[in-house]
Amino acid sequence: MTGDESVYELPPAPLRPAGHGVRLREWTVQDSAAMVALFDDPDIARFTPLRSPFDLEAAHDYLAKAFDHRAEGRRVQLAITVDGRTPLGEVVLFPNPDAPREAELGYTVGPAHRGRGLAARAVRVLAEYALRELAVRRVILRIEPENAPSNAVARAAGFVVAPDPPLHREIRGRPVTLLTWERYPQDAPPG
Repeated sequence: MTGDESVYELPPAPLRPAGHGVRLREWTVQDSAAMVALFDDPDIARFTPLRSPFDLEAAHDYLAKAFDHRAEGRRVQLAITVDGRTPLGEVVLFPNPDAPREAELGYTVGPAHRGRGLAARAVRVLAEYALRELAVRRVILRIEPENAPSNAVARAAGFVVAPDPPLHREIRGRPVTLLTWERYPQDAPPG
């Protein structure tokens, strides 16, 4: 591959992008208990590959994998906060294996913190970071069409449904169809 086609490198730790009223930070082992409150939720179990029930053991396993993925340069998993400390959700950045100059994001917000625009603001911050600092060509989200809250997050963060064909995957034995949402450097969310 030539320089323009090569996979970008994820930024070194710690990564702490901020803006739009949110501050993202890397997870720490001290976040385990908070993760249980955030991720042990039926909606998260339905729409994400996170283990369910999500207990303290699941949190420890999740963090160990997150730290390994970070060390290997495979993904960056960030806590969504407003104060730089208390985690309210998560946003994840990883290279799209099918397109070297693309970044894919994933996100979730704990049930007690929904309805505040946290996910949309966190996605917007991390997408802007990836487009500006990592110089990716496109940032994508992959969302089930029936996940109305996640579709609303995508729209609010300036993403539009891409012309890419739907992806068919399996989550916990359940077949799912995912639509690709996209945002380019020139795109800006409303407002």
